[in-house]
Amino acid sequence: MSEEKNEILFDLLTKKAIYGLDEAEEMQLGQIDPGMADAEFRSLEMTAAAISMIDFGEVVPMPDHLFAKISANAEKLVGQESPWPPVYKTDENERPASGWFGWLGWTAALAACIALAVNIYITNSKPQQLAVNPVTVETPKVKTPGELREELLKSTAGLIKANWAAGNVKELKDLSGDVVWSDEKQQGYMRFKGLPANDKAKETYQLWIFDKTQDKATPIDGGTFDVAENGEVIIPIDAKLKAVEPGMFAITVEKPGGVVVSKREKIAALATVETKTS
Repeated sequence: MSEEKNEILFDLLTKKAIYGLDEAEEMQLGQIDPGMADAEFRSLEMTAAAISMIDFGEVVPMPDHLFAKISANAEKLVGQESPWPPVYKTDENERPASGWFGWLGWTAALAACIALAVNIYITNSKPQQLAVNPVTVETPKVKTPGELREELLKSTAGLIKANWAAGNVKELKDLSGDVVWSDEKQQGYMRFKGLPANDKAKETYQLWIFDKTQDKATPIDGGTFDVAENGEVIIPIDAKLKAVEPGMFAITVEKPGGVVVSKREKIAALATVETKTS
């Protein structure tokens, strides 16, 4: 078959695979070698179907340097002779594939490689999609000592409650407030009004709990605390031992870090338990 007929056949088969032929073109195609035309048409039809299945998604312009590199590689490949021997038909009147058909397989492979490169580039170039409805994780609210004290007052029966009075420190004669304690929860809070701010580099406040399980000489250490500013303050109790039915609470002024046994030289406040809430 001449080179001109090869080109005509290739054009007709390409159009048939992609768009279809009209009646005149079908007649022209029928005048060419039917066996060869049928085989080549099946190859073109499969190539067209494969290309049509490629999903390129959103089109993103390809950078000039990438386009130039792919084009250069394509020209280099097409410009080389095929490393494979010619493919012959099994028919006894076989003729070697030449012209356009000799390069059909290489052209299809090259098209697939370029399509794959473009598809990978587009996929990697897509911006990260943000969630339409992102899940918001709320940070748990940290309750204040005042809120925790109110919860204790509302939720627990049998609370021990006592009012603060000034101790032996004359400057604290206007001190007031109260202390609440739960034997069941081993939890309690001190509320003060008029307890002055202390210089924590020089001294600290320390709570002592006198209960029925301890000798009066060795009350339970209820923890040390500092007051940063004047006004109402609420301090959680940090009992070092289990306290059972406290009868009195005392606040002393001690050295920074507190002491194991207090000399009770400076008693800032005292609270004597008189009633137990039901």
